[in-house]
Amino acid sequence: MSNSISRQDITGVILAGGRANRMGGVDKGLQNFNGMALALHTLMRLQTQVHDVLINANRNLSAYESFGAPVWPDSNSDFAGPLSGFLVGLERCETPYLLTVPCDTPRFPLDLAIRLAEALELDHADIAMAAGFETDSQGNRVIRTQPVFCLLRSELLESLVQFTHGGGRKIDAWTALHKTSIVNFHQAHDDPHAFANANTLQELVALEALPLS
Repeated sequence: MSNSISRQDITGVILAGGRANRMGGVDKGLQNFNGMALALHTLMRLQTQVHDVLINANRNLSAYESFGAPVWPDSNSDFAGPLSGFLVGLERCETPYLLTVPCDTPRFPLDLAIRLAEALELDHADIAMAAGFETDSQGNRVIRTQPVFCLLRSELLESLVQFTHGGGRKIDAWTALHKTSIVNFHQAHDDPHAFANANTLQELVALEALPLS
C-alpha cells in the first residue's frame, strides 16, 4: 500500500453470522456460488488484501472451520445484526485495523483495503466506509453507502461495546459517532456490480449469471 497502513496492519472479518431470513433461513455463507460456498469465495477474495482473516458464524461452525480460517460465533445470544460481527472482529483483532466484509457480496473490490486505508489516513478518520452502485426501486443505478464494508481502527472496540450494550443495533448510528470517511467506488474501471449482494436465492442465481469482473 502506498500509505502508512500496510496489509500487515489489517485483519479481515467475514460476516456470516446472520439469520438469512429472506433466504428462507438457510446458512447463507454456505450457499453455492460458481462452484464454491459464498463464504469461501469471500475468503479467497479477502485474504489477498489483509494479514489475517477470521469468520464470524453462528451455526455449522465445523463447515466454516474447514475453510482454514479461525471461526468465532457472536459473543452473546443477543443478536445485534452485523454489529455483532464487528464486535467479534474487534475483540479478536491483533492488528491496528479491522476490515469488515459480508459473506454475500462475492464481487467486492479486490482493491477495497488499499482504497479504504488511503482515505482513512488522508482524512485522519476513525472509520472508512465504502460506497457503491445499487439499483433502486425504480431500477435506477444510484451510489449508496455500504455500511458492512468498513475499515475500522481497532481502538474503537470500547465504543462499540458501549453502543451495543446500550441496545444499539444500526451500523450507521454507531459510525455516526466517529469521524467516518466515505470512499466512492464509481470510477470507470470499477465493477458496477461490486456491491451487489444476495439476499434471496433468486438474487444469488442472478449474481452467478453476471459476466465475470
